[in-house]
Amino acid sequence: MDLKGKKLILASNSPRRRDLLAGLNVDFEVDTCNNFEENFSPDVPHSQVPALMSEGKSKGFHRPLENDEILITSDTMVLLDGLIMGKPHSREEAVQMLRTLSGRTHEVITAVTVRDCVRCETVTDSTLVHFRELRDDEIFYYIDTFRPYDKAGAYGIQEWIGYAAITGISGSFYNVMGFPVHKVYEELIKFADYGTER
Repeated sequence: MDLKGKKLILASNSPRRRDLLAGLNVDFEVDTCNNFEENFSPDVPHSQVPALMSEGKSKGFHRPLENDEILITSDTMVLLDGLIMGKPHSREEAVQMLRTLSGRTHEVITAVTVRDCVRCETVTDSTLVHFRELRDDEIFYYIDTFRPYDKAGAYGIQEWIGYAAITGISGSFYNVMGFPVHKVYEELIKFADYGTER
């Protein structure tokens, strides 16, 4: 896509987000230096947490943006019965997360913030994901083989567990991977066009 001379920065350590953004056939650099600390008030509605985190990451970028730069930040959350599932900190926590998701339908919410030196827009996408009942040996195999400790909800839909255990989704597949590229594309077009007609 044509960003009309503007430089794109992805502020994310996620290799999946890097691959998905590259899929839009756009040049970008990765810069993950950030001063934002990820925490939020328990009073914040859970559905709003990804947007709050994504905007915080954007505002916490380590330097001011130049006139020709566009910054992308993002945050993904798995939600089931009001319980937020972030990235597991241990094998035991990952096992517990997948046991909780087993046989159930959960929601994956991803927020993406696109910002330049003038504008800031945050978009959110939601996808429903259904797991069949998982046996413990399947859970152990997946965690020990793929080590999903950098993934919200302790799983990656693009990995073995997605092939073997996810029976249906409603919404964007790429949103479950952590980056709703269709919405990112729409925002980038707006940001690239902004100011060119003045």
